[in-house]
Amino acid sequence: MARPPIVGITAYGREAGPRGEQFSLPTAYVAAVRAAGGVPVLLPPDEDSVEHALEAVDALVFAGGGDIDPAFTGGAHETNYSVDAERDRFEVALMEAALAAEVPTLAICRGLQILNVARGGSLHAHLPEVFGDAVDHRVAPLDPVPHDVTLEPGTALETLYAAGEMRIASWHHQAVDRLGADLRAVAWAPDGVVEALELSGAPWLVAVQWHPELQQEPGSLQRLPFVEVVRQGASRTR
Repeated sequence: MARPPIVGITAYGREAGPRGEQFSLPTAYVAAVRAAGGVPVLLPPDEDSVEHALEAVDALVFAGGGDIDPAFTGGAHETNYSVDAERDRFEVALMEAALAAEVPTLAICRGLQILNVARGGSLHAHLPEVFGDAVDHRVAPLDPVPHDVTLEPGTALETLYAAGEMRIASWHHQAVDRLGADLRAVAWAPDGVVEALELSGAPWLVAVQWHPELQQEPGSLQRLPFVEVVRQGASRTR
């Protein structure tokens, strides 16, 4: 009997804990991977371990979290929070290596932004200053909010969801500005914010700006990205 795919999930950066520094991750990511049939393992930031991490897993989930280094958004902004250069360096290096090795990958929220900057793209520093307040992308300062997204017809993402529109859980204040190399936008919020990306020639990559791990009730469409990354990872089990 084949073993289930090992799915590496990027952990949040260092933070103070009751017994000193700790790495953490919301349990929703772990539960979603398990429900899809994968075995989740946490990948704490360690730029020197990228090669070994990829050897140990069959698929990856890039989790959400704090803002990426303001250098990618044109400079620091007063709304920046939880910036972690150590995590940024690790995740950019891990993303670049995963793309080169064609490791099945699900990039969520911050993970999509890591994909974009790893490909040379840039980010909007604070959405209300660019797109106004017609659509809430989070409840300030840090709570998720639902809104609709429209998917590009004929894309891999639309095929995965078998839907052209859906309601998602949004939790971000930054987003894609300039697209990275070979990336295309394939979903948008009603205000025009990019909500998903695809990479040319990479059917094993799913990248969404929303938080599918927060919508895992039975029958939810948002279970599908996790099912897909586990399915693709199963083809790599050793």
